[in-house]
Amino acid sequence: MADIEISKNMAKMAVEALEDRKGEDVHVIDISEISTLADYFIIASGTNINQVQALADNVQEVLGRAGFDTKNVEGYESGKWILLDFGDIIVHIFDSENRLFYDLERIWRDGKLIDSTSL
Repeated sequence: MADIEISKNMAKMAVEALEDRKGEDVHVIDISEISTLADYFIIASGTNINQVQALADNVQEVLGRAGFDTKNVEGYESGKWILLDFGDIIVHIFDSENRLFYDLERIWRDGKLIDSTSL
């Protein structure tokens, strides 16, 4: 992955964008030492399809303005689980039901849960 400080800065911007649109239960997992997929997973929830999509839109807008393009977007139309792949970070935005079902925090428990305020 690219410089970890760049990834960390991207993660911080994504968290702020999620919090700005009232994203719920935002978690950051450092997966840099256990996976080559990315450096960070950011996981958040929205209360309905419109909010989940608004969260995704805001993350893309904030990171895009900073020069970080989305490499891939999955699930936007359904609004139940949207994946935003920025290369060094991957943002997962769920509705409540699907977040519980997929439980990415459990699947990636070998990663380090990061306090978003320390980014």
